[in-house]
Amino acid sequence: MNLVEVKNLKKYFTQHSGILKKSVKEVKAVDDVSFYIKKGETLGLVGESGCGKSTLGRTLIRLYDVTEGEILFDGEDIGKKSEKELKSFRKRIQTIFQDPYASLNPNMMVKDIIREPLDIHTDFSSEEKNEIVYEMLEKVGLSRDCATKYPHEFSGGQRQRIGIARALSVKPEFIFCDEPISALDVSIQAQVINLLEDLQKEFGVTYLFIAHDLSMVRHISDRVCVMYLGKIVEIGNSEDIYRTPKHPYTKALLSSIPSIDDEIEEEILEGDVPNPLNPPSGCRFRTRCKLCTEICEKEEPKAKTYEDGHIVYCHNI
Repeated sequence: MNLVEVKNLKKYFTQHSGILKKSVKEVKAVDDVSFYIKKGETLGLVGESGCGKSTLGRTLIRLYDVTEGEILFDGEDIGKKSEKELKSFRKRIQTIFQDPYASLNPNMMVKDIIREPLDIHTDFSSEEKNEIVYEMLEKVGLSRDCATKYPHEFSGGQRQRIGIARALSVKPEFIFCDEPISALDVSIQAQVINLLEDLQKEFGVTYLFIAHDLSMVRHISDRVCVMYLGKIVEIGNSEDIYRTPKHPYTKALLSSIPSIDDEIEEEILEGDVPNPLNPPSGCRFRTRCKLCTEICEKEEPKAKTYEDGHIVYCHNI
């Protein structure tokens, strides 16, 4: 069963330029994107910096308004709901932010940080809320004594655990993980990933997981979605994507993962990512693609579906 379905989602930002700020251009941060996330699975979202990963995630959970398209959460379209109508959904959808140093209020005790979603979304008594706080701290591997401390007293990994405890406090069905390990050192990254996996098994929560570390995405994800310049170029089962990538961009991205196998030939992308204010016509990857032909300049590639729901957007495969 699909918990989340995204249909033809677009998120454009307007940019004013000129002396009088009258000239208007659109940045197509997310442009006509469609995918689904099954209940209880993890969808990994990868791509270069600036490709629209975080914008897609923030639009999906309605931190940004939708320009066009549908976001179905448990069968209900939340894309056009007002902030008041969204309140009941906020309890079911939570976020783990990228920077554990910036996402926790330094003036609040840990117990108040974890209690905040409970104060907003529940009518539990103070004693019940405190019990949930202590339970969540233990779930993420922290002691009850931590409840009366402040964020500056913890390391980066411990702060991220507090962020995870806050997200879990209202028992959400869906958690948007916006690069939750990028600000942590390697040993702590593995601990946080293992914690997220254990919590998923226990609570049955669904993740949208964004990261730059491709090997970590492979480890945690059931399916992987690859983005380039606001478009999805390939989506499929994690092992299929990593073992037999089909899109030339996916191949280049995966060849950048360090390996001790000398037989793997590294594919180096030429040129820079085009300006999102003026993306190429047709296929957006064509300016850096070795397989580019005339049709790539004229038409946007349509989805080609292979076995096990493996979808690729490319004219020449």
